[in-house]
Amino acid sequence: MSSPSQPYRGRLAPSPTGYLHLGHARTFWIAQERARVRGGVIILRNEDLDATRFRLDFVDAMLTDLRWVGLSWAEGPDVGGPHAPYNQQARRPLYRAALARLHAAELIFPCTRSRRDVIEAAGAPHEGPDGIADEPVYPAAFRPAEGTPLPPLGDPITTNWRFRVPDGEELRFTDGACGEQRAISGRDFGDFLVWRKDDVPSYQLACVVDDAAMGITEVVRGADLIRSTFRQLLLYRALGLPSPAFYHCPLMNDEKGERLAKRHDALSLRTLRERGVTPESIIRQFNHG
Repeated sequence: MSSPSQPYRGRLAPSPTGYLHLGHARTFWIAQERARVRGGVIILRNEDLDATRFRLDFVDAMLTDLRWVGLSWAEGPDVGGPHAPYNQQARRPLYRAALARLHAAELIFPCTRSRRDVIEAAGAPHEGPDGIADEPVYPAAFRPAEGTPLPPLGDPITTNWRFRVPDGEELRFTDGACGEQRAISGRDFGDFLVWRKDDVPSYQLACVVDDAAMGITEVVRGADLIRSTFRQLLLYRALGLPSPAFYHCPLMNDEKGERLAKRHDALSLRTLRERGVTPESIIRQFNHG
């Protein structure tokens, strides 16, 4: 974990795959408040790796909506900074270098199994202890035997590559919002993707590489990503990188009790602004829980 003596550096890491909603705004507001009370700074990283859903107009809307609700950042794609570039698509060489290190250490393996293969072998959707759906546990029987020579990565990459998790290891971290968290690798989560066959790095790998390179000391994000944290802790260790602290915010639900998603257009910041809702009223709502 990062040293308490380090200056606080937090981050906002939105994806331009839809309009931001109240849930995003609350999580980002919490991140900004945690930085403010600690005398730290917030950076903004545009997580635009998902080429199938990413749109340039969502990038502009994202920045505009975040500033409208009162958020600001010291570094980012629109203001620059010492850790540029702040758009993930421009940071691919860093992810590829990290992948090469994992390959050299024989910590990853090529995977030709489809998502359907994995789901059918798992037999049922996988849920974490908090009831949040998670990807199915990758069956150990699908792995190549340890010591099997690895093929080269290739350029471009046309095969899925997975990280081989250590079976039966208990992982722990203390979350700033949710307390102590534990998981057993190989049981609660399995071998996970670090690079996709369409030549795109996974969220897990890109997030770890960027948060370490940008000196992030605390990651503030939604509670649906707690299980991702265990995977990322394994990557921090494998790459010899210091891990940050974590603070996972409770998720916001709509009036039907369903978790907010980008399909909730009625609760998007853009729609609320068009309806005359003020940023001040939104922040008051956050302050009152």
